[in-house]
Amino acid sequence: MNILDKLSKFQQSSINELHALLKSLVEIPAPSHHEKNRAEFIKSWLENLGAKGVYIDDAYNCVYPINCDGNDDIVAFCAHTDTVFPDLTPFELKSDNEYFYAPGVCDDTSSLSILLMVTKFIIENNIKPKRGILIVANAGEEGLGNLKGVRQLFKDYEGRISEFYTFDGRINEIATRCVGSHRYEIECKTEGGHSFMAFGNNNSIYELSRLICDLYSIEVPKKEGAKTTYNVGIIVGGTSVNTIAQSAKMLYEYRSDDFECLSIMQKAFEDKIASANARGKAKFTVKTVGLRPCGIDVDNKVHDKMIERVKISAYKHCGIVPQIKTSSTDCNIPLSLGIPAVCVGIYDGFGEHTREEKLLISSMEKGLKICSDVVLDYFEI
Repeated sequence: MNILDKLSKFQQSSINELHALLKSLVEIPAPSHHEKNRAEFIKSWLENLGAKGVYIDDAYNCVYPINCDGNDDIVAFCAHTDTVFPDLTPFELKSDNEYFYAPGVCDDTSSLSILLMVTKFIIENNIKPKRGILIVANAGEEGLGNLKGVRQLFKDYEGRISEFYTFDGRINEIATRCVGSHRYEIECKTEGGHSFMAFGNNNSIYELSRLICDLYSIEVPKKEGAKTTYNVGIIVGGTSVNTIAQSAKMLYEYRSDDFECLSIMQKAFEDKIASANARGKAKFTVKTVGLRPCGIDVDNKVHDKMIERVKISAYKHCGIVPQIKTSSTDCNIPLSLGIPAVCVGIYDGFGEHTREEKLLISSMEKGLKICSDVVLDYFEI
């Protein structure tokens, strides 16, 4: 039996095992910065298959290098282990005839399970790579994870990774450009006091609200082909209904898929903070909690070939041509370094980032085939 026949048989016969792996991973809590237990499970799972050289790095990435020693032409294949949910207690995977249900079951646990199953096929059949290969279950993709896992990967393999794929998102989408973002925690402090006896003292909630109005007065830069946004996402502060608030905080971000526009927003933000402090009514301090870079120019010939590889596979197995989109993903880091990168969707589902998240069970088999095509194109088969 040739390797392609073995692959076809594997894709048909391994679905139940794929579902079982998904269940095991879903039930291991993995909020951003708490991915260690998932990483250890994956390391053990790969080693039990016979994988050599698997390790967990300082960011809690689980990394399986293949043919990377002395090789400066490496392709990385990733899927992230963290979820947006802060729970440190296990989730239960539920199902009916059509869907799996659990927080994080789609984003990105299904993609992670699929990448690991493709890796199993490679190990069990001793398939040789054409280049250096990194299989990575990476940490820190979500929110305030701030892409720490992929940052660590590109630090450790600096100058050696020439192409990058991450499997994340719905099966009808490919992200080929990145949205950069700057995220801040802004704290406002005033003297506060008793709401009756100290009436007239400066109130941090009011002063923070004034800053929010200032920030929302910023006119986003207009540039053809670019999109820029901003948002205040969380506000906290105060002590009681009869206390003039001494302290209040908020989380604020601005985003753009264009480097120049992001720089314009940074300057406008810094000016508004300086003006608020200059009023002398309150003290504003700013803490950076997330920086996601924009992309720069890449080798379009290589990038286009990567994109076309995914399109062909998606059409072959799903009868669709995936939509090309801009997004904030692990691809932000390689694209900001000028390295061609593609975020490949390999599941179908609904409710990502909600506790009602559900995964279309039948999409996992299609995703397995797409992931197999993309990864194995870099191996001798």
